[in-house]
Amino acid sequence: GDPLSVKVNKLSSTKTQLPYDFYYLKYCKPSKIVNNAENLGEVLRGDRIENSVYTVSICTFSSIVILDNLPVAVRRQRRDGSQSTTYEHGFRVGFKGNYAGSKEEKYFINNHLSFRVMFHRDTETDAARIVGFERLAFLGSGLSSIGYRLSSDQLTYVIIVHCVALVNSINHEYKEWDEKNPQVTTCNKDTKNLIQGSTVPQEVDAGKEVVFTYDVTFKESDIKWASRWDTYLLMNDDQIHWFSIINSLMIVLFLSGMVAMIMMRTLYKDIANYNQLETQDEAQEETGWKLVHGDVFRAPINYGLLCVYVGTGVQIFAMSLVTMIFALLGFLSPSNRGGLMTAMVLLWVFMGIFAGYSSSRLYKMFKGTEWKRITLKTAFMFPGILFAIFFVLNALIWGEQSSGAVPFGTMFALVCLWFGISVPLVFVGSYLGFKKPAIEDPVKTNKIPRQILEQAWYMKPIFSILIGGILPFGAVFIELFFILTSIWLNQFYYIFGFLFIVFVILIITCAEITIVLCYFQLCSEDYHWWWRSYLTAGSSALYLFLYSIFYFFTKLEITKLVSGILYFGYMVIVSYAFFVLTGTIGFYACFWFVRKIYSSVKID
Repeated sequence: GDPLSVKVNKLSSTKTQLPYDFYYLKYCKPSKIVNNAENLGEVLRGDRIENSVYTVSICTFSSIVILDNLPVAVRRQRRDGSQSTTYEHGFRVGFKGNYAGSKEEKYFINNHLSFRVMFHRDTETDAARIVGFERLAFLGSGLSSIGYRLSSDQLTYVIIVHCVALVNSINHEYKEWDEKNPQVTTCNKDTKNLIQGSTVPQEVDAGKEVVFTYDVTFKESDIKWASRWDTYLLMNDDQIHWFSIINSLMIVLFLSGMVAMIMMRTLYKDIANYNQLETQDEAQEETGWKLVHGDVFRAPINYGLLCVYVGTGVQIFAMSLVTMIFALLGFLSPSNRGGLMTAMVLLWVFMGIFAGYSSSRLYKMFKGTEWKRITLKTAFMFPGILFAIFFVLNALIWGEQSSGAVPFGTMFALVCLWFGISVPLVFVGSYLGFKKPAIEDPVKTNKIPRQILEQAWYMKPIFSILIGGILPFGAVFIELFFILTSIWLNQFYYIFGFLFIVFVILIITCAEITIVLCYFQLCSEDYHWWWRSYLTAGSSALYLFLYSIFYFFTKLEITKLVSGILYFGYMVIVSYAFFVLTGTIGFYACFWFVRKIYSSVKID
């Protein structure tokens, strides 16, 4: 006798990418719509969870049953011909097709829902818990005969609960409507099964009446409650992920070999030769990276901006690392809807202290004095650019009346988190960083800058920077495909183990490619390495954005201009963040490398 409350969430489309409230379409509504309280992540995702007219009563046994936030899923056969199945999140509203012998395409609505509730019985307590919630496309069994009849401007909707069907779209008919005992001629009132030959699909047309039916079956399952999400998160393409990791490891091994060769053979040989030079004349005859020792630590142009971007990159890196650790430990399971987005926002806010600390430390090393100005830029530049883009995109979503539009209250809460927590923490970190002694350079900087020789075409900054971004992107692009699919095609993504491995590979790849190219640059007596080290690894974001353009035209079916703007707007945000993250990794790797080699030689 325990009731199970079936709730509804947003309507989504791969063609518009705009989520809508479930009752935005003229579905049958309960007498009073009750909204569930959503967390920050759910609101940002466009989730709107509400009650529905679907009611289910347990009549098998009387015991505690918990539905527990489990989303409905539709089982689909894989297209590759294998016997394995996948689960589609939610169910499709309808389909487009044509009648036999006609070429005219029409729209049909799936007006019959066949639910299967799977439960696991506890043998000790005889209690049961819900472990599965599926929408089926095959025969179920009817339960009760409660009916609703609701009207709208164009369509009249009738919903009953007692018809059992093999299909999802049925053109139901009835002679007379009885509120207390609704009956349709397309269903046998005794067996509550669909009458054979009456399986004409329900066409959508203005002025037509639509009868909605649903049935519910209960099935006992061996799946335990703790493992009930495994079905939803079932991964049938793990071989592709392993291929991605092996592919990335090959890149890492190749780069590691080059770095090892540079460090062990070339560098040690160079250092030994430089340290054995007896006269200044011999030193003048030498060429290579030692000759720029008097300029290699000279502050670059716009070093304040570099400090700001490095600090922001540290903040993104810390947020990403902690988020992945929480996800690996199972704290950010999809059962906690919106948890991942909420965690990322909160972690970003609290990691502001690391942004302030790292930017001020670097700024003091450059002998800068306006640390408050740099702190303000660190606190406002990157979040300000993101917020401006987000605000414009949100205005477009508001114009489309989508539930994905962030309400004013949530927007205000985000601003409060930014100004109330993040900004003060950036100032605290900056104060602590500036208070510490400045980082000492291993060699002295000459007063007069050394003239840089004409560089070969392959050592020109633009070519070198663009080449440097290819390998970091190559290490992650396969995993990037699955991430984009989960975001834009409404798929579950819960393979944080693979993602963490790829993240570590990305860090190593960015560090090693930057070190290799930095060494070649110094050997050609070009000491402008500060910004180039940042841009070399950061250029991988350019390839990420180019890949997102390729993904848009080959995988998505977006046809609306606003939806296209939203896609590219969000991908600009992602690419910008990726640029700052990878650039910072490359910069710190190069910073360590340069300090290491110049502290190993004797400078007169």
